[in-house]
Amino acid sequence: MQGSHNLRWPGCGLLHSNTCPVDTLMPPTADFDPRPAADLLAAARTGSAARPMDIPAALRPSNAAQAYAVQDRVVRERGEIAGWKVGAAGPDAAPARAALTQDSVHVGEAVRLPAARFLVIGVEAELVFQCIADLPPRDVPYTPGEVLGAFGSVRAGIEVCDTRFAAWGGQDAWSRLADQACHGALVVGSGLDDGTAIDVTRQPVRLEVNGGTVVSHEAGGNPAGEPLRLLVWLANEGARSLGGLRAGQWVTTGSWTGTPMVMQGDGVVAEFPGIGRAQLWLD
Repeated sequence: MQGSHNLRWPGCGLLHSNTCPVDTLMPPTADFDPRPAADLLAAARTGSAARPMDIPAALRPSNAAQAYAVQDRVVRERGEIAGWKVGAAGPDAAPARAALTQDSVHVGEAVRLPAARFLVIGVEAELVFQCIADLPPRDVPYTPGEVLGAFGSVRAGIEVCDTRFAAWGGQDAWSRLADQACHGALVVGSGLDDGTAIDVTRQPVRLEVNGGTVVSHEAGGNPAGEPLRLLVWLANEGARSLGGLRAGQWVTTGSWTGTPMVMQGDGVVAEFPGIGRAQLWLD
């Protein structure tokens, strides 16, 4: 595991980049086989094969549809879906997503994880919403009101960003999206039972490492802006290929703090005053 308190990355994966616009998810063409790239990423995660610097060019996805096909296969092999990450580079930018499996989602205000589980440990303060009703794929798009009604509590969260590649950064953008958009783990902390009244333009946030504030915003901080737009896109497009959204799943909606890097022995706190806090210790 590598890390430094002095490194600050602008964000992980495709969720903070304009390089990969995705408005409507189309199925991949028949000439692309996602299996070899998915097998490579799965082997790198389990340690049964060496980590590559990137997906080899002959196997690499070249568009969003192909990247999601690889990601979906990785997720299906990894286990039950417990949540999603969704974000965008700006309020008008196209969203991107990754499905999160049960082994990487940890619910509790104070969570301990072994640092050796990760190659790198980037941490992001995020707002996490809980789905309380199924939103399966359907031909008629869900309205914003329907989507809003399918979500209940809002929690403070910490996403840990990591990679299955041999180094952080330098990969093709579609490779990073295929690699669950650099997802490592999600910590879901305390929060409010009803998240519908959250005003993200006025919401403060603070990210602390070992008791010291490393990022703080008095109001706002998530470049995507209003999270409802992201949730509507996820319900209608992003989650379709994996069966839609299900009650009980958590949806984290993008970083408010960039991605500071931490290391073994560190304690991280993400606090959204008036909402809740999440804590992570790295053993």
